[in-house]
Amino acid sequence: MLSFVGLGLWDERDITVKGLEEVRNCDVAYAEFYTSKMGVGIERIEELAGKKIHVLSREEVEDGERILHEAEKKHVCLLAGGDTMAATTHVDLRIRAVERGIPTRVVHGVSIVSAAAGLLGLQVYKFGKVVSIARPQPNFFPLSPYDAIRDNMTMGLHSLLLLDTTGGYMTANEALELLLEMEERKRENLIGEDTPIAVVARVSSDDALARAGCLGELRKQDFGSTPHSVVLFG
Repeated sequence: MLSFVGLGLWDERDITVKGLEEVRNCDVAYAEFYTSKMGVGIERIEELAGKKIHVLSREEVEDGERILHEAEKKHVCLLAGGDTMAATTHVDLRIRAVERGIPTRVVHGVSIVSAAAGLLGLQVYKFGKVVSIARPQPNFFPLSPYDAIRDNMTMGLHSLLLLDTTGGYMTANEALELLLEMEERKRENLIGEDTPIAVVARVSSDDALARAGCLGELRKQDFGSTPHSVVLFG
């Protein structure tokens, strides 16, 4: 049996009762935090679950053989922040498990997609494609986020921007500077200092933040500790 358990967004209290029972009852518990990091360390989750949780690397999850091999004989749980099925890697792993005759179960968790909308007082159905903002690499500056935002705006839909976690959390300020750089390269007059946006930080924590204004104003503000997400209004 292979169970996928969403941990929610911030700390060990975000996991559902059903998810906690699943972890407590499994034989082996794994976790990955490259798709969605948490606001607390794994030790807090282990203490609540009363079980050792082995943290896997991105390569181990994408390869999947260690997980699938054990799930053929034992009840294995794979824990991840947010809602576990929001990650394409997990969807692929579940398909591979089914193809090998391994029973699967999904215990959903709180997702930033709905939580950010709720914190800002927006309707989820008014959001378009979720957009990932990655840090530029040498000789590569990704512009596909700009195209996705344009498509959403054309349809009158909001854009939720999920920020890079590779090499440390990207701040909203860094993301806004990248958006302006994209505009400088694309020159379609889509994004500028007067563009209305919102920033959310530490969603689901006791000091969650939600702030709206013009891009030019917000990019100079301090939103405190990460994780941050950005919304561009449609």
